[in-house]
Amino acid sequence: MRVKTGIDVCVEKGVKKFKGERVGLLIHPASVDSKLRYTQDLFIQTIRPSDYQTIRLSNHKNKCKVVALFAPEHGLYSTQEYMKGVKSFRDSHSNLPVYSLYGETLKPTNLMLKEIDTMVIDLQDVGTRYYTFIWTMALTLQACAQNKKRVVILDRPNPINGITLEGPVLESDFSSFVGLYPIPVRHSMTIGELAIMFNSHFKISAELEVIKMQGWNRKMWFDETGLPWVMPSPNMAILETAIVYPGMCLLEGTNISESRGTSRPFELFGAPWIDEWKLCQELNKEKLPGVIFRPVHFIPSASKFKNELCKGAQLHITQRDEFLPFLTGVHIVKVIRNMYPKLFKWRQPPYEYEEKKLPFDSLAGNSWLREYIEQDKPLKEIQSQCEKELESFKHIREQYLLY
Repeated sequence: MRVKTGIDVCVEKGVKKFKGERVGLLIHPASVDSKLRYTQDLFIQTIRPSDYQTIRLSNHKNKCKVVALFAPEHGLYSTQEYMKGVKSFRDSHSNLPVYSLYGETLKPTNLMLKEIDTMVIDLQDVGTRYYTFIWTMALTLQACAQNKKRVVILDRPNPINGITLEGPVLESDFSSFVGLYPIPVRHSMTIGELAIMFNSHFKISAELEVIKMQGWNRKMWFDETGLPWVMPSPNMAILETAIVYPGMCLLEGTNISESRGTSRPFELFGAPWIDEWKLCQELNKEKLPGVIFRPVHFIPSASKFKNELCKGAQLHITQRDEFLPFLTGVHIVKVIRNMYPKLFKWRQPPYEYEEKKLPFDSLAGNSWLREYIEQDKPLKEIQSQCEKELESFKHIREQYLLY
């Protein structure tokens, strides 16, 4: 059975829930229903069109009226690379204003929300704390609470399953736009579950409703849902990228290329000065679960080492249920730093609107991980520390699970 996302459920039930309301939509290119119809078109065409060519009825009596669109990082059409600010504009397709929440402001302003009764949020997350869409959602919840606006979340699957937790829990002193609240790197929650937890546990106190999915269970990977994968951001083209992302994004906090500007971002990694054969020999010695490293050459067309030949590795997932992406990412950083102590560097700020803290610490949500790596602490000790932190989070998380 194909999973029905929040927007699919809305399509079935029609416009009744939003009858007569002025609606704002926080969306991106992956905001589609199971038939690949865009959420904004479904709302503008009053949710339940008989086909994609239905005459727009948004101004008819008792119908909801979409008055503005809002876009997270990368923009409404996901055209901007990471950490590139996006400007607000008027969309030629819908003739609606599009307010960027990744540029001059990260949070909807009072003026942006003035004409809205309900904010509808339909964003595909990838299950990792660093991915900024959940923090755009959190800041939008805050703004809507302050302006007494209702928020409706259209829930979507966690693509890397809703069971496996991994990584440290963010420390409050390391709050940033890659982690505002204390959750682990791999949280195994849906965006709707996170919204409820943020709203209640962290006392945002917005008027919130989550439209649940139908047919999703926590063991599912995205390719088991029957839903089409649509790129939620420019470097998240396939599910395999989302699977490795909880660990490989750590490389953003270093001078190692995470292979942005290639056809396999986050699966390839390296630098011009690495001996790829020796690197893979060292990486494979640990026999990490569910992964094998293969020597590669690649030339990034963007970001670090643009147009330079990089040598390194591709990680191949052999058993995704056993694979531990965060631990794997830490192992990669440890090995490269040990092999090339004079060439390896921690990236310097600014990073994702954080001006002072090291980007690696912002990603880790602490400074102890970097310090453990610098002290060459064994992976088992790092894993043990993460598991201690996860225990307390598990009890909090359990209260907010919908599935």
